[in-house]
Amino acid sequence: MTRRAQRRLGVLLVLPVVALTVVFFLLPLANALVYSVVDFDGVSSNPPFVGLANFREMFADDEVWHALSNNAIWIVIGTVAPIAIGLLIALLLWGVERGSVLYRLCFFLPYVLPGIAIGIVWGWIYDPVQGLLNKTLAAVGLGSLARGWLGDPRWALYAVLVTAIWGATGFAVVIFISALRNVDVELVDASRIDGAAGPARLWYVILPQIMPVFLMVLTLTLVGGFSVFDIIFIMTGGGPADATNVIGTYSYTQAFQLSRIGYGTTLALLITVLSVPFAVALNRLQRKLSLQGTGA
Repeated sequence: MTRRAQRRLGVLLVLPVVALTVVFFLLPLANALVYSVVDFDGVSSNPPFVGLANFREMFADDEVWHALSNNAIWIVIGTVAPIAIGLLIALLLWGVERGSVLYRLCFFLPYVLPGIAIGIVWGWIYDPVQGLLNKTLAAVGLGSLARGWLGDPRWALYAVLVTAIWGATGFAVVIFISALRNVDVELVDASRIDGAAGPARLWYVILPQIMPVFLMVLTLTLVGGFSVFDIIFIMTGGGPADATNVIGTYSYTQAFQLSRIGYGTTLALLITVLSVPFAVALNRLQRKLSLQGTGA
């Protein structure tokens, strides 16, 4: 095949990806940028140009900072917990042959369930009167701890977080189990013979070999913390008293409930601006480690 033919083939192979990027990323981004500089109510055919007024309002809006603080809590806990729990479970199941497919299916099933179904079921669990959680607490003599979990501003965000962690942990489990199958067991055995304790083997022997996969899971969960919307919208709608409001739900409220499409779009752009640098940095690090031949 000649070089010209190779170039043509390369262009043909790249064109679908370029087209998808333009249609589903660049055009929507350009459209969002246009909406962010106008005062669009969703009806007007000629919305007035307001320049950077939406951005100035965003930085002066106290509710934006409150929502960002909730996003920060979600990013930290909602990233660390699924990865830590998922890695622990994967290590416990590492090398288990009998029933391994069943185990992976059980752990992965919550991840593939629709968010609506998860939110509704956990809403029943948290029900203050008939909910399974409060009934269980009462049954074991801890009835004093029972409360309206989704109606208490102090606990609502963490209650929804537990639901999200339950749904996301299975993904980490399955990915980590697959990565651990490619770990050099001889190195692990050698470190055990040398007297390395379990945490030391994990940190110095196992993690370096699965680091690209670890970073991939970290990237997905971290970006998910910035863009979280569905589970909060289903379970609390951002309440009570805005206690679970994040940028995603606040943007929805402004755009579709208050018909402030311009301001809501500006808030949505904030999610992109905050999450993309983390995603790009982690993706580059993952690719660098993969090209160096480190990891699963």
